[in-house]
Amino acid sequence: MDEDPIGARLNALLANASLAPLNAPQAASFEIYLSLILRWNARTNLTAVRDVDGILARHFVESIACAQALPAEITTLLDYGSGAGFPGIPIALCRPAIQVTLAESHGKKAAFLQEALRTLGLRAKVYADRADSLAQEFDCVTLRAVEQMSNAVTVAARLVRPGGWLVLMTTHSELTPQTEALIGRFAWQASKPLPNSSERVLAIAQKLGSEE
Repeated sequence: MDEDPIGARLNALLANASLAPLNAPQAASFEIYLSLILRWNARTNLTAVRDVDGILARHFVESIACAQALPAEITTLLDYGSGAGFPGIPIALCRPAIQVTLAESHGKKAAFLQEALRTLGLRAKVYADRADSLAQEFDCVTLRAVEQMSNAVTVAARLVRPGGWLVLMTTHSELTPQTEALIGRFAWQASKPLPNSSERVLAIAQKLGSEE
């Protein structure tokens, strides 16, 4: 096989996006994670992006960009509607001090997440139910490619502790309609373009005070 190892290819993509590289253990973990995705995707619909280059450039690099942009003080994080684990598993790999919870109500996807955490040796956990049934609050809640995103954002906002962070990976055109209901409750930073896309953005907001 002539191609560079997966870790080298991923680090080249990160360098092109002006992101910090992975260390050797992280790169090895991402290679294992990729193998799991490809194997499970052959029998269940984890992600519509099914080729190696697409998974590396779209799912992995975007999720690593998110992990590197998270505020330093975050210690607990909920990945709302985690699907195949984006961005939650890359966050757990890149920011091991963060206790990550992957919320996924779809049974087969939740089973994949459990297997991925076991195989990768991560201390993250899976909440195999609807995120809106959670009672606890988190330092940070992330959402990426979630069904009915505008409704999900409103629910996710309730799960962010006062002073905590809401992180959306969405498109520039959808950002405003998705966040209209949060006006006055969150302070938004300027959105950042995600790598390899002219439309997709990373939007981060801090929750203001406590809700009534």
